[in-house]
Amino acid sequence: MSPATELAIRIRAASRRPASWWQLAKFGIVGGSGYLINLAVFALLAGPLDVHHLIAAVAAFLVAVSNNFFWNRHWTFGPGENPAHFQAARFFVVSVASLGINLVVLELLLSGGMGELPAQAIAVAVAMPFNFLGNKLWAFD
Repeated sequence: MSPATELAIRIRAASRRPASWWQLAKFGIVGGSGYLINLAVFALLAGPLDVHHLIAAVAAFLVAVSNNFFWNRHWTFGPGENPAHFQAARFFVVSVASLGINLVVLELLLSGGMGELPAQAIAVAVAMPFNFLGNKLWAFD
């Protein structure tokens, strides 16, 4: 069986379990707090501190990802059987990939004339589905 087929089967099975939907809700709550933290840090850095928007986005990401790892490990997915450092490494890989999506979308929106803060808000939201699936199926598996 190909990895893509196996992934599709796992996603389909997970979508049929009510516990998966509750996990998604918790992930959304944690993500919402990380989203607000991300935007607040970004606004502070890109606004009054006049830090370049890409540096501000990366710094905001680092603060938010730390918050999100703690709450996802201890509330959303639970600690599981793997040690924290193992999960943290995988969580960080998924988060960096999501950051890549975020930065591409951010640049596209900015080049289209959108303001920095609304563009960052949309870019973070676009990256969220990838982030959830990567964490559910790999980081906290």
